[in-house]
Amino acid sequence: MSNSPAAHEEAHTGPVKTPKQFLMLSVYAFVIPVFIIIGLVYYVVSSSKPAGSANEMSRNLAGVSAVDAERALEKRIQKIGTIEIKDANRALVSGEEVFKNQCGACHATGAAGSPKFGDAAAWGPRIAQGLETLVNSALKGKNGMGAQGGGNYEDVEIARAVVYMANAAGAKFAEPQRAASGAASAASGQ
Repeated sequence: MSNSPAAHEEAHTGPVKTPKQFLMLSVYAFVIPVFIIIGLVYYVVSSSKPAGSANEMSRNLAGVSAVDAERALEKRIQKIGTIEIKDANRALVSGEEVFKNQCGACHATGAAGSPKFGDAAAWGPRIAQGLETLVNSALKGKNGMGAQGGGNYEDVEIARAVVYMANAAGAKFAEPQRAASGAASAASGQ
């Protein structure tokens, strides 16, 4: 063993001995990964895509009638949701009509524990709670009955159906009417 400083320094040097080697190592450390990334991106982008391009769609529909091709196109580009605009000035539907279309499925037969139409014994305790409670239960739902508000009928039309059913069981509720827009604006101004 030699105690000379040159021998001591030689033992602690790394694999890079010259500046040229250091420059080449730096270039390879950054350039090679960049080319690998570019190759991976090219591989992902160039792979065939499942049923999305127009050319592939036309190849899939070869030999299909024009009507079927049109239906397939409409199915692919169909709307996600729809907006329905209702006429606020339309005439109110009668309580009987709402009952036939929406309430009768359960209340005509007493399905799921619902009070049957015209059954005074079943409706009596409910009528005693008052019209407002009955309408609130119908609009928001209660027990096995789902909420009836917000569907095909306005809340006042659902209330008319409730009055129709309750009156058939012996109640004497007045049929609700749509609030007048003039009365509503006058009430809000006070």
